[in-house]
Amino acid sequence: MTSFVVQRNGRAATAGDLAPLAFAGYAHFTALQVRGGRVRGLDLHLERLRTASEEMFGRAVADDRVRAYLRAALEAGPADLSVTATVFSPAGEFTVAGADVEPEVLVRTGPAATGPRGPLTLAAVAYERPLPGVKHVGEVGKTYFLREAASQGFDDAAFIDRRGRLSEGSIWNLAFWDGSSVVWPAAEMLGGTTMGIVRRQLEGLGVPQRVQEVALDDLPSLAGGVVMNSWTPGVAVHRIGATPLPDAPDFLELLHRAYEAEPLVAP
Repeated sequence: MTSFVVQRNGRAATAGDLAPLAFAGYAHFTALQVRGGRVRGLDLHLERLRTASEEMFGRAVADDRVRAYLRAALEAGPADLSVTATVFSPAGEFTVAGADVEPEVLVRTGPAATGPRGPLTLAAVAYERPLPGVKHVGEVGKTYFLREAASQGFDDAAFIDRRGRLSEGSIWNLAFWDGSSVVWPAAEMLGGTTMGIVRRQLEGLGVPQRVQEVALDDLPSLAGGVVMNSWTPGVAVHRIGATPLPDAPDFLELLHRAYEAEPLVAP
């Protein structure tokens, strides 16, 4: 079996299917890790696709259809995979919301991923993503600032909004530790599926959490920081801009334990 599969609405995608999408910038997606043919937080991925489709297209693909497309792609590959499910309009990117055009789903699989080892250094960049609550394609800004950060010797970038609040990373959510509670930044951002998994499992474990504004000046009062995305529930952050963050191995262990408490389910 190959790890690389591309399917449109559950069937193998042809060059004709893919050619228009190569130049389209109006679509959204979710990315997930499959282990043993199953995935954590499937409900969160389905909710993400549903709400983003309503926002961008005025209608959504039914959850059972999305699950069927995921199953078809998984059956064509090994048990452990990275999967991206992208929702787009076959009428093109200029389709108005509410138009009578059913969105379609492109599912792509690839080798399983686990993310970098860390710890990471993040450049502090003033940037706010458009439609921050939607995981949309064609986000040139986040990739541009990631490349700029790398050219300056950083591993990645952390974004700061116009109010001076840390929000998210280029492809990451941020989380911090004050020594006893998990601190989630208060700002406009994409709510990650891994963040959603960790938050609900931490609640089940009885771990205190809070949402608050976090600025660069607040970092010295914190006891650690991480980034997380579909690859991993936590990679340590050593520094944001010029401000160091202390090692917090117990925080990392807690996040991974919370993530692993989430059951794996089949699509």
